[in-house]
Amino acid sequence: MQKAGFTSLKSLIGKLVRDQQKKLSTLEMQLAAARHEGFAGKYLSEGNGTHPRKKLLAVIGIITEFGRKNNRDAIRKSWLPTGSALQKLKEDKGIIVRFVIGRSANQGDSQEDKAIDNENRQTNDFIILNDHVEESEVLPKKTKLFFGHAADTWDAEFYAKVNDDVYVNINALGAMLSTHWDKPRVYIGCMKSGEVFSEPSHKWYEPEWWKFGDKKSYFRHASGEMFVISRALAQFISINKSILRTYAHDDVSVGSWLIGLDVKHVDEEKLCCSSQSSGAICAAV
Repeated sequence: MQKAGFTSLKSLIGKLVRDQQKKLSTLEMQLAAARHEGFAGKYLSEGNGTHPRKKLLAVIGIITEFGRKNNRDAIRKSWLPTGSALQKLKEDKGIIVRFVIGRSANQGDSQEDKAIDNENRQTNDFIILNDHVEESEVLPKKTKLFFGHAADTWDAEFYAKVNDDVYVNINALGAMLSTHWDKPRVYIGCMKSGEVFSEPSHKWYEPEWWKFGDKKSYFRHASGEMFVISRALAQFISINKSILRTYAHDDVSVGSWLIGLDVKHVDEEKLCCSSQSSGAICAAV
């Protein structure tokens, strides 16, 4: 009896090992297929493990303002697809790109609001933050609301913020992001520290300069021209947006929210938009 029981247990273990090997083989084939396609990987759909579905790779928010239609049109003519090609970018590459803007103090009743609504009817490429009053002084809050809105609206691996005077190489961005799928909490950008300015007359004045110590240097954070965070971090911002403190600049603010978390900081030279780095993904224009 003991020998028969041992044989049965051995057979069960063997079956479990073979099942795991089959699952591993399936995952390896899916990964190979994703690499063959490019960077829009395939993932198992919820509730049905037999039918893979395309999952979004990234949501890119282009932070823009009233009176900057020329910038938006320049982006549409260069790197942002328009019309049906915008939907094709989502379907083929798993990437969504939208301009991000708030409302005027009149909450949609001003000529500026009407101009944005009219533009959006023609292009369908905006995220309009109806609860955000469009003012340059509160850009960090706007960036926070974008990440929260994007995380609540789209399930993507990554979420990126970019300024509306930056050119982005979509294919290069996708290829770079595909190398970070294995990092659940990743913060990617052109990392810097930078001086904290305490003089109110200075362009980059920081009202809460005293929080940063006697040497007045910011902690390490990604440059605000363009940076990327993973899904878990965007969800963290969405959940905690009501208590996350903002500083004078959005890049410093985002860095402050992440510095105390278990986050992988990736200093990516290709996201240094102001420099001519090899294989650059973005460029200031």
